[in-house]
Amino acid sequence: MPTLPDLLYVALFAVVLPAWDYLVFWPAFRRQSRADPAQARRRLWRLVIAGAWPLVAVGAALWMANDRSWASLGFVLPEGWRWWAAVALCLLPAAYYAYAVAALVRSADARASVRQQLGGLAAVLPHTRTELHWFGGLSLTAGFCEEFLYRGYFVWVFAPWLGWWGAAALSLPFFAVAHAYQGWSGVLRTGVVGALFTLVVAILGSLWPAIVLHALVDLGSGVIAWLALREGSAGTGAERGESDRRSA
Repeated sequence: MPTLPDLLYVALFAVVLPAWDYLVFWPAFRRQSRADPAQARRRLWRLVIAGAWPLVAVGAALWMANDRSWASLGFVLPEGWRWWAAVALCLLPAAYYAYAVAALVRSADARASVRQQLGGLAAVLPHTRTELHWFGGLSLTAGFCEEFLYRGYFVWVFAPWLGWWGAAALSLPFFAVAHAYQGWSGVLRTGVVGALFTLVVAILGSLWPAIVLHALVDLGSGVIAWLALREGSAGTGAERGESDRRSA
């Protein structure tokens, strides 16, 4: 059964930190972004990466202190048909992003269309090769840490009272609102994607496929954004190289 420290931990990552981000962190980022967008992005990614892993470490310490099974949190490999379903699910987005990248490389019109669709989100997406490397680390961080927190710990804490499905449903609005910096349309998209990850965990009985899918989706989106935005940040190959050196 969950203990008071478990409830306080969930309140910390699902309520307190998102409120701090929305009221303090993101306004500060937007102010810095107006002055120096590239520096603001790098600082943002460093802070997110540096903050997410210690937050997960606190949850892991709580879990081990109570001598709980990691399998009950979802850290178990799928077996039988679930293993092959997990492999297929991970290959699908990989194939899609490979196709999308090839299309963007060939078509300037497609890249311009992506830039237009990104809108304000371009401020938090990679523009240079060095930024893409940072974004890769951010994608891996989001894939593991957000699944651990929202599809793992949050659901486990509330399942004794709401059942697994009830707890999973309750986690979705908290997960979505944690991405309020994307605007309300972004919150809605995040909620839908979170629901898909929840179904993956429910059907396959494991957090690992959702972690891999989450990281793949974030990384693939970052690569597509980079292919489109690098043209807007520097017009020639030499200028792109200089932009990369400045961002290193």
